[in-house]
Amino acid sequence: MKYLCTALCFLATSLLMAQPEVQKLEQLKAEAAQEVEKNAALGQQINDMLFSFAELGFQEYETFTYLTNLLEKQGFKVQKGVAGIPTAWIATWGSGKPVIALGSDVDCIPKASQKPGVAYHDPIVDGAPGHGEGHNSGQALNIISAIALKKIMEREKISGTIMLWPGIAEELVGTKAYYVRAGYFKDVDACIFTHVANNLGVGYGDAGSNGLVSVRFTFEGAAAHAAGAPWRGRSALDAVELMNIGWNFRREHLELTQRSHYVIPDGGDQPNVVPSKAAVWYYFRERTYPDIKKLFDIGVKIAEGAAMMTDTKFTYEVLGSAWPGHFNKPIAEAMYENMKKVGLPKWSEEDQLLAKATQLELKAPKADGLATKIDTIGLPAPVGSVNVMGRQLMSMGGGSDDIADISWSLPTVVLRYPSNIPGLPGHHWSNAISMATPIAHKGIVYGAKAEVMTLLDMLLKPEIIKNAWEYYRTEQTRDQKYIPLIGEKDQPAIYLNQKIMTEYAPKLKPLYYNPAKYKSYLDQLGIVYPTVRPDQKEAVMKLNQKK
Repeated sequence: MKYLCTALCFLATSLLMAQPEVQKLEQLKAEAAQEVEKNAALGQQINDMLFSFAELGFQEYETFTYLTNLLEKQGFKVQKGVAGIPTAWIATWGSGKPVIALGSDVDCIPKASQKPGVAYHDPIVDGAPGHGEGHNSGQALNIISAIALKKIMEREKISGTIMLWPGIAEELVGTKAYYVRAGYFKDVDACIFTHVANNLGVGYGDAGSNGLVSVRFTFEGAAAHAAGAPWRGRSALDAVELMNIGWNFRREHLELTQRSHYVIPDGGDQPNVVPSKAAVWYYFRERTYPDIKKLFDIGVKIAEGAAMMTDTKFTYEVLGSAWPGHFNKPIAEAMYENMKKVGLPKWSEEDQLLAKATQLELKAPKADGLATKIDTIGLPAPVGSVNVMGRQLMSMGGGSDDIADISWSLPTVVLRYPSNIPGLPGHHWSNAISMATPIAHKGIVYGAKAEVMTLLDMLLKPEIIKNAWEYYRTEQTRDQKYIPLIGEKDQPAIYLNQKIMTEYAPKLKPLYYNPAKYKSYLDQLGIVYPTVRPDQKEAVMKLNQKK
């Protein structure tokens, strides 16, 4: 009994001593959230500026210049052109441990130009790229979060280093594996990645996504007059078509979890010349590294067969890669607690009108507007969830993101924030509708609050990062280690999208956002928020009456 009383007294004393530290941390979190609010206008400017640039992967030069100049003015040390990628950079501030990386993508989608706040298709520049994925918003979130944190760290003399970085050419899964290979994350303790969504959320474990390898197969034959002497030609285009036919026949005998797709970027020059060169570009997606590699190997065999049938030669080039994602439990749990404290933005009637009108226009599964209840924490994707003829298969997968390569290199989470409209197709002009409106601006602020509060937890509660690494070593990488899908000789495909941006950048440049003159990009474009057709407004009113 004597020893029990002593132990209880010691526990009580420890709890009393810890209480002021807890109170101090909560006070700092509240202050950080207020600092984020103070920087909301800066977040809106960054968001709208990147939206107006509308740059495709590897060609994000205006974005690069704008963001690096901004960060240098904020006191960050910026390293430019990292990993052999001209538009890539790393910005750091602070000193010592822990080193926490904050990343977000910056590229956009082909042919997704769209006026913000307009609930139907209305391009800014017809045929031009646009932010139909919402990658214009994540850096805005990270920067206003980092600025708020920096102020508190300076005053409180908190040790640690903040590292900001961009996901270049994410739509091509083109760079993050090269960042890892170049060693930019070898001394980083944890990474928070931000990605646009339609709710505030975070998850851990197997994300249920596919990894992929992106490969361009180039065939070379012999040119000839297609009518005068076709027997002298060896058609590279025939080889491309035969490869595609072979792949499509093989699909029936591939795992149900695979997803593969292709485009023909080079089909020859003109019909009266037998094409001496042609190319096809494949994405091979699967749920695990071994299965991705297996799928890739099958593709190479089919290309070899197509070359043999046409008496042509072939080569292939890896253009990008991504592992299936796996994210960190201790960091995700800490972040989710902060998300519950932050909650969701208070959406205006105008915000909800735009959302519902857009959902009706795109025939979304539901037209219930913007989220008003926070997501639950994302749990690991089930394994063995599909039974086919007695065989248990993994969850069926879906999209890919090369943040997964970083997640397999160090403890990483993805913070999702509510700047987009639910129920839209993705990779589509409609996903750009909200991305330079109050919906996006509010989502950025609330995401930044959750992020900065989590950053303070990680800086002032060392056990979070310690536990994060324990999870990484004993759970995530216990049975599977990271093996790059890129080879030692592969290099970033920085030439991609040059032709498209050469055509459209001069048309977009006169429309770049000017924050010195206009409060928002909506103001600059003269858009009434929201812009909906009378029939759309009537349909939304009927929808609201039913509820």
